[in-house]
Amino acid sequence: MASGRFRYGAWRDGPDPLAPPYDVRAAVDEVGERVLAGDSLRDVLRDLVRRGPQEGRGLDALRDRARRLRREALRRGNLDGAVTRAQQLLDQAVATERDELTRRDDDAARFSEAVLDNLPRSTSRAVEELSDYQWASSEAQQLYQQILDGLRREVVEQRFAGMKQALQSGDMQGVSEMVSDLNDLLAKHARGEDTDDAFQQFMAKHGQFFPENPKNVDELIDSLARQAAAAERLMRSLSPQQQEELSRLMDQALGDGPLRGQLGELTDNLRALRPNLNWGRGERMRGPQDLGYGDAAAALGEIGELDELLDQLGQEHPGATLDDVDVEMVERQLGRGAADDVRRLRELERELSRQGWVTRDSEGLTLSPKALRRLGRTALAQVFDDLSGRKQGQHDLRDAGAAGDLIGSSRRWEFGDEQPLDVVRTIGNAVRRQASRGGVGVLPVRLEPDDFEVAETERRASAAVALCVDLSYSMYADGRWGPMKQTALALSHLVATQFPQDSLQIIGFGKYAGALSQGQLAAIDPTAEKGTNLQHALKLAGRHLRRHPGAEPVVLVVTDGEPTAHLEPDGEAMFWWPPLPETIRATIHEVDHLTRFGATLNFFMLGEDDGLQRFVAAVAERNGGRVFSPDADELGRYVVDDYVRARRGRR
Repeated sequence: MASGRFRYGAWRDGPDPLAPPYDVRAAVDEVGERVLAGDSLRDVLRDLVRRGPQEGRGLDALRDRARRLRREALRRGNLDGAVTRAQQLLDQAVATERDELTRRDDDAARFSEAVLDNLPRSTSRAVEELSDYQWASSEAQQLYQQILDGLRREVVEQRFAGMKQALQSGDMQGVSEMVSDLNDLLAKHARGEDTDDAFQQFMAKHGQFFPENPKNVDELIDSLARQAAAAERLMRSLSPQQQEELSRLMDQALGDGPLRGQLGELTDNLRALRPNLNWGRGERMRGPQDLGYGDAAAALGEIGELDELLDQLGQEHPGATLDDVDVEMVERQLGRGAADDVRRLRELERELSRQGWVTRDSEGLTLSPKALRRLGRTALAQVFDDLSGRKQGQHDLRDAGAAGDLIGSSRRWEFGDEQPLDVVRTIGNAVRRQASRGGVGVLPVRLEPDDFEVAETERRASAAVALCVDLSYSMYADGRWGPMKQTALALSHLVATQFPQDSLQIIGFGKYAGALSQGQLAAIDPTAEKGTNLQHALKLAGRHLRRHPGAEPVVLVVTDGEPTAHLEPDGEAMFWWPPLPETIRATIHEVDHLTRFGATLNFFMLGEDDGLQRFVAAVAERNGGRVFSPDADELGRYVVDDYVRARRGRR
């Protein structure tokens, strides 16, 4: 038995088959880190599939490869090779015919020479005039016939991959019959008729012409339409003179039989059934070779397919998914490894959805509530890293009253206490007191006021919290967008997990203000719209606080600029810079409303603008709140710490 030789090397075709499964939690954490750094949520999720997991081959790498192949295809050669080849064969045929005529000494030879001398300069017209010419040289006649036979063969083979044998045998009748039956099948399909049986009958009769073996009418149409569109693009890529030359040559090659009209009808049917294909766009191709009709059409078909693939891989249109990518087309143009990459990315997206990390809406992927909770937990953990050594959220009050929760300790009773008596410790105090006075064993035990102890309880005082965050473009331009998101998400997670009895509303304000859910906050992107409408934000904050009249009102404002917009009586926002007196008055009016309600406004001032400093100082003096000037990186620590202190009652 002959011994075989084997060579071993790195795996190169597709993803590593022995690689461990991709950790989708790592993907979610990576998304979270970028969102908390201020990146757009949708951009980050889009980058996840564009770049690929763990820096693998994603859609961007596949698009770069497709672009490179397209550039190479455009340099493959000149598209007018069919006309150039026809001209060369015509020149050879005429030269060979002249050689034969010079050896003859009769009037017919001189007349033929006159005919050749007066041929049109146009190749197609010359070929047309020579259609009835009586050739003296059989070799010249064969060269002339090659022009027609070769072009006819290329035109038909370009449309139908399995036509080679029929054309070699000269069975043009069989070709014409197949095209006629095909047009009938497509017409039925266009009318909406059931064509399953008709398709089976057609393939049973003409299946040898279609080696790609389509499974149904749609697959057949897809294949034929791409070929027909490539032929149309070839004509559009030529100059008007070249188009005329090639069209006349093709008419001559196809002859006066029914095939020419049948192919035209087929093109019309396919265009109507697949109008979205690129039928009319031409390309400028250059190269060292002159491409024949078939090669030129094949190159343009390949370019058209690469264009379609680039669009699919771009995922730019609304609602785009990885399922839109034609994996077979990817394999055809980019290879099996690239197709495996697309399948792997599909599995990643499906796994993220299956595990509940992402959902899809009309605009694409977005984080699910589960992922948002993880994102909030991450944000809060980063904030608590700065609060190390402090109590993290357990801000209990020990004067809860009888309705509180027992915590296992007790204290001396004081007048006015409502907590339940600790009977065991009360009696124990009385026994020890009597024993200290020599009354051991004396019954009954008599109680005195100093013997009483009450069981300590705790309550969590509910709070209504309004966090107003500035969404103006300056927050993004000055690098404060990420810390703002991190702060709001951290506070949202803290309230939801540690203080569920509290009611938090996050209010974003630019030219207008609006309440933001956790998901909206994570996904919100900066805009160039001008305006800092703090008045509208405080109005919404007041509505939120009034919906919870029994809760402690807490208002926190994060901003980097003084108010520059306010709402007019008709509800439209009025913006002006520098701020109008009307804007300042409208904002102070809302501050006074909140002050009378009992809310304290604490400002977290991220800018050093003089107008902002004067404004917040005046508000603090008027309302009794405080003003903080943290660095952007410390914003989360300041806001969360202030919230915790407010809930402890230790501002």
